[in-house]
Amino acid sequence: MFFSPEEVLEKFPSALKAGEFAVYYQPQFSHSTGRLIGSEALVRWISPEHGIVPPLDFIPVLEENRRIPELDAYVFEQVCRFLRKMLDKNLSVVRISVNLSRCDVIEPDFIQRLEEIRQKYKIPSNLIHIEITETMIVHGAKVVMNSVDQFHALNYKVEMDDFGSGYSSLAALKDIRFDVLKLDMNFIPDGAIGDHRGGIILSSVVRMAKWLKLPVIAEGVETVEQADFLRSIGCDYVQGYLYSKPMPEQDYEKLLNGATVGAIVPQMKLLDSLDANRFWNPGSMESLIFNHFVGGSAIIDYHDGQVEVLRVNQKYLREMGMNQSEKNLIRSNPLSTMSAADRELYLKTLDAVISTKTEQECETWRELQSACCGDEKVCIRSSFQLIGECEVSRQFFVSIRNITKEKLQIQSLSESERKFRMASEQANIYCWEYWVEKKEMRPCFRCMRDLGLPPLIRNYPEPVIRSGLFPAEVADMYRDWHRQIAAGVKSLEAVIPLTENRIPFRVRYTTEFDDLGKPVRAYGSAECMENN
Repeated sequence: MFFSPEEVLEKFPSALKAGEFAVYYQPQFSHSTGRLIGSEALVRWISPEHGIVPPLDFIPVLEENRRIPELDAYVFEQVCRFLRKMLDKNLSVVRISVNLSRCDVIEPDFIQRLEEIRQKYKIPSNLIHIEITETMIVHGAKVVMNSVDQFHALNYKVEMDDFGSGYSSLAALKDIRFDVLKLDMNFIPDGAIGDHRGGIILSSVVRMAKWLKLPVIAEGVETVEQADFLRSIGCDYVQGYLYSKPMPEQDYEKLLNGATVGAIVPQMKLLDSLDANRFWNPGSMESLIFNHFVGGSAIIDYHDGQVEVLRVNQKYLREMGMNQSEKNLIRSNPLSTMSAADRELYLKTLDAVISTKTEQECETWRELQSACCGDEKVCIRSSFQLIGECEVSRQFFVSIRNITKEKLQIQSLSESERKFRMASEQANIYCWEYWVEKKEMRPCFRCMRDLGLPPLIRNYPEPVIRSGLFPAEVADMYRDWHRQIAAGVKSLEAVIPLTENRIPFRVRYTTEFDDLGKPVRAYGSAECMENN
């Protein structure tokens, strides 16, 4: 240890006053989009004498001696100050989670003290999440419950941190209305994720959280295998050293401000680290995933221009339809159900996977036969990944989806679409889609045809303001609309004069949010009022 408990208590007041405690931020990402969705604020003691003091050397001492509220309030204020700086610079901002201790929630007026700090810096409450550890509940569930209710009354979101590390997890979820669940990967021992029991525990926790409509963030993710498995069971939000270590404020600001936002996450696929032989072990994690957590899937062998089905799951049988049995599908030759053209396309796709070592897909029509259902023609979209190869054959993981209804609907809708387009030509409504984080706008075909807009406009709305579509007298108002959308406003509407001729249009916006409450897209429309 750098300091004894006595030295920690002695040095703490002067260190706090001197600003030796720094806030580091550990980013949190979305698997599916690669976007930065938030971060956790972590405190570091940077001693001029010893350098960085490990948190375990001072936090337990401060908690035991009831000094931790001073530090937690300091961290909370540093987070508010940082958010204010980002907002004033008009930089990208995501919410930050702040940890509280047991001593905080039992201290009178501590929550009100935090609220006064937030109001001092004028930070929207949706930009700060409060993290409460599961172990705090053991020492006073009623106190924690009251604290959560107070935070909710002030419009904060509250996260249950370190879920699984204690013994009161389920009782806490039953009694206390948390908004986010943080899954502690450390409660699964090293290597246990690869066995049947460890996988079932993790998947059950995520499934339970979904039933409770609780977003789940897995923290402590350190390996590709952990990350791949979490995504396979539907845990999309992750935090850990695999993605990023906690970083000082200046580095985190660069992450928020730079082009690397959302780009540093490894875009891993489930089968990147797959050992194909483990598919034949019924107790393996691969079998668990294959049978329960993926869609219609099969393992096929490709050799000498022929395809042999080795294994299918129940969802594969349902996608194929026609009451097909696993026995019949494995015995059948899938190529025999296709026309010559579709068969050629299917084999060319397999060859493309082998040559590029990347996932490929194709759509083929199949003529299926069943003793009970007769004959039927179905269209199957197949996606292939190479999982094993030897000198004479290759094995593929193939996922399928029956798109027959979609294909038939496209055919039947083509005429309706033609009629709709003709009717829309007579309407005085223009529509567009605005991606909040990227500030990108995609206009409808009428916007492009009548107004000369390109298919994609970056840094929206500046280019259209410069074009004169939005006159100077409404430009600042329209810019402010987009700032409000980024801040989380649900809808906007006003009559605005557009084009050089100042033609009145009723302009509307409706915002779409992700499950953490962050604005993702906004849908805009402009209806001409001149003839209304």
